[in-house]
Amino acid sequence: MALVIFVALLATSMPIAVCLGLASIITLYFDGIPISMAIQRMLASTNSFPIMAILFFMLSGEIMSKGNMTKKLISVAESCVGFVKGGLAITASLASLFFSAISGSSAATCASIGTIMIDEMEKKGYPKDFAAAVIAASGITGIVIPPSITLVVYGVVTGTSVGKLFMGGLIPGMIMGLSLAALSIFFSYKYDYGEVREFSLKEFWSKIKESIFVLMMPVIILGGIYGGVFTPTEAAVVSVVYALVISLFVERSLELKDLSSIIIKSIINAAVVLVIIQNASVFSWLLTNERVPHTIGALCASISQSKIVFLMLLNVVFLVAGTLVTGSAIVAILAPIFLPVALQYGIDPVFLGVLMVVNLAIGYITPPVGVDLYVAGTIARLPIEKVISRVMPYLIMLLIDLIVITYVPGIIMFLPNLM
Repeated sequence: MALVIFVALLATSMPIAVCLGLASIITLYFDGIPISMAIQRMLASTNSFPIMAILFFMLSGEIMSKGNMTKKLISVAESCVGFVKGGLAITASLASLFFSAISGSSAATCASIGTIMIDEMEKKGYPKDFAAAVIAASGITGIVIPPSITLVVYGVVTGTSVGKLFMGGLIPGMIMGLSLAALSIFFSYKYDYGEVREFSLKEFWSKIKESIFVLMMPVIILGGIYGGVFTPTEAAVVSVVYALVISLFVERSLELKDLSSIIIKSIINAAVVLVIIQNASVFSWLLTNERVPHTIGALCASISQSKIVFLMLLNVVFLVAGTLVTGSAIVAILAPIFLPVALQYGIDPVFLGVLMVVNLAIGYITPPVGVDLYVAGTIARLPIEKVISRVMPYLIMLLIDLIVITYVPGIIMFLPNLM
């Protein structure tokens, strides 16, 4: 019943949190369960130490977006690959990889890098629709590369180690980013896009020195987590303090008066995620109470006992879901439902979480929703149809990456298994 009501409400274009909440309350009422049960589940879902990481990672990402860090990342990337045909397009992909390791958000990565890179690419001879497609596709690594807010949400709702999830997302995120860069090189040679500049070791080291504090941030955060110095939540706090010190006192790209607006925006963005998690917790409890995971497990078993077939079905479900609803919401809804089923097939929770997030990341450039498509289109001032047509080759490349990541489990599990 809850699922039917949720889908009906979703079709009315209501916000996802409202759909989850109303569907849960209506189902509780008709099932004769006290409404107070919803309050208990909501409080329990956010009474978690790791969930604090969401606010702090969002806050550090917002600080860096408002400061001068994004421009420095782009300058370093350009000095690395500017001598290659299509170097500026590769710069966009590399800068997105760097920024993803700091912001943890796909939309933030797309907006921050795109604001600078789209106009710059157009000036250097790249068609604007191609530039927008590159930015949209590159931005998706924001929810795969650690520290990923979506992976934190998965860890919270399933009780999986966030540190291991971060480790699991590192190699898949790198593969996705580098494959997109390779495709940009191919198109640049084929259609003669962009300029080729001479590589300068002197300029490269100069940019590295100028940006050393920015480049050290992911090293400190991820190195601290994987080295056992601090937990992911403590790492999120460290990232905020580090970003503040660098932006206020070293780079001097922010002023104290800017902090109020940054904090308010971060709190609002985090509140949206937390409300979704709370309502999804009640919704997932109701679905479990109605034996939906058991029904899904029986259905999958009736189709095939093969783990390979089950993973293929999972990809289809997550890809379709990712095109309709944003990542954190889908994780909060589907992860508790599919995890018990996946365990029956011997699938590790870390593997499931990263695979789920890779699928949802691809959803960010898949019509009809495709959040990054709209972000890039808005920045480039282009109709969404033009961005979609140019992003299709990148979407196909990412689907190939997905198949490889799915059926070569060591890509995800190699680093977590070392912990």
